Parts: sequence; structure tokens; C-alpha cells
Amino acid sequence: MTAVVQDGDRFLIARQRDSRRWGLIGGGVEPGEEPHAALQREVREELGVGSEIIRIFGAYGGSLLENVYPNGDHVGYVTVAYLCSLDAAAFALEEDEVLEIQWVNLCELGELDHHEWIDQVLHDAVR
Repeated sequence: MTAVVQDGDRFLIARQRDSRRWGLIGGGVEPGEEPHAALQREVREELGVGSEIIRIFGAYGGSLLENVYPNGDHVGYVTVAYLCSLDAAAFALEEDEVLEIQWVNLCELGELDHHEWIDQVLHDAVR
């Protein structure tokens, strides 16, 4: 699940602790959890604020969402992107997962070390 939070021409991105790269807020679905509830949980866990889901606008996978783990396991992920709004502007970041957050437009994103798959997600969000 991926949360896309937009403010005009800017998007909220997060620098992730594990990779040190910029990405979007999101994560996996826990057993028995509904996708929309998983997304809202991930936003609350990572940003410390509630969220409202506006709509789903895409599903993403393929080579840019592949990962090889240290044990040699090769996996491909699929994520569903939701356009969301946040209930508050004061964040309480989950420091185990998120190092910092930043609002960027698409040009500024290109200057940052980020996960390449989010380029397509954010371009689709503005269509």
C-alpha cells in the first residue's frame, strides 16, 4: 500500500532508514487486515497523524519493485497507490523507519536519491 499526499504541485516524501533513499509512505498488509485500514495504519505509524483516503489511482509492480535480499531471495512487490489527505500537519515521525520528510515537486524529486518506481506513481497522481 502506498500513500500519496499532495499539496498543490508538491508531494510528501520520506527518507527511509533502511535504504537512506527517498520514497513514499506505505507498507504491507497484516494478516486479516483490509487494505484501506493497512494504509491508514502505516501513515499513522510512520508520520504520527491520521489520514483519509480519497481514491485509488493505480497499481504498480514490475522490475522497479524487485528486490534481492541478503539471503539471496529475489522477490517482486506490487503496490496499490492511494491519494490521501492528512488529518494534521504536525508530524511525529517513526524514527525506526523514517529519517525525515520533505515536500517536493516532480523536478525537485529528480535531484534526490529516490526509489525510481515512485516517478511513475507521482506522474500518474497528477493526471
